[in-house]
Amino acid sequence: MSPKSPDPAARPYKPSDEQKQLLPDVSGNAINGRGETAVRRPSPIYWHHPSKIAHGPVMKWMLERSSREQPTIDRLHEKFGGRGPAEPAPVADTRIDDTAEGWTARIKAFALENEADLVGIARIHPIWVFEGYKVSHDWIIVLGITMDQPRLAAVWPEAGSVEEVMAGYNRGDRAAKALADHIRGQGWDAEGHGGPIAGPVTMIPAALACGFGELGKHGSIINRTYGSSFRLAAVTTSLPLIADTPDIFGADDFCASCQVCARACPPQAIAHDKQTVRGTRKWYVDFDKCVPYFNETYGCGICIAVCPWSRPGTAPRLAEKMSRRKSEKG
Repeated sequence: MSPKSPDPAARPYKPSDEQKQLLPDVSGNAINGRGETAVRRPSPIYWHHPSKIAHGPVMKWMLERSSREQPTIDRLHEKFGGRGPAEPAPVADTRIDDTAEGWTARIKAFALENEADLVGIARIHPIWVFEGYKVSHDWIIVLGITMDQPRLAAVWPEAGSVEEVMAGYNRGDRAAKALADHIRGQGWDAEGHGGPIAGPVTMIPAALACGFGELGKHGSIINRTYGSSFRLAAVTTSLPLIADTPDIFGADDFCASCQVCARACPPQAIAHDKQTVRGTRKWYVDFDKCVPYFNETYGCGICIAVCPWSRPGTAPRLAEKMSRRKSEKG
């Protein structure tokens, strides 16, 4: 099952009058720093506490509307196994010591045995921390949670995509909490972070740094094994660890010539060229076009679902092909 691409001749999507009344005067692209040449930390913009963001009223509207009008997707955070314990385990009084190599191996093994499909480690860079937030830990352990592609492709008005995304977020939250509690049980502080509610650190740059893949034109990561069909969760800690390295295999080159997600995007939010955002030239999705559509369809995963890399079994072959091309070019 594949989402249908919008008819180019169809009337362009426009937000409902009800939603437009709640949208702030400030552009989400401006908050994100599109066009800014100086490097800076990201500003909280969506999935942070509604009282602290300009788009808080419209975010609340989306959440309340989905609960009221779509009972089949109401309270999904309580379904699909839930989100794990509400409170973290206490930090053990006795601290267990090991080498950074030993901890790294043990932490990765635990994560993969407790619901994570991918795990990588990066030293936290201050530029990843949202403005107004602080992180007392040195390291971030990023977890990848794969999703079922056929269900992800069942976009609204079918509920499959929404349910699959939330099932992934629930599993990611459980995996992050389990890993954080495991570390705390060894006498080291740690904090789990699941989605979609945002934490103090933006996860995508950390996931790129620790080898999850490359940023795709659709604004999500492309992994050499799972394509874009996965969600992120994370654990921050000061446990001594060893950082992983980025994995560059040619997805960026592929996206430069591929138009699939851009053509399939109903609000036409995906640009064909990279843009400068807070001092970095990268793929960027237009916030002011994407989010209103996302709000009115109770979540949208069309761009990820149609991505050629997300087809089951395709990513490894594409990664091998693109890596070979890069090596041949020197």
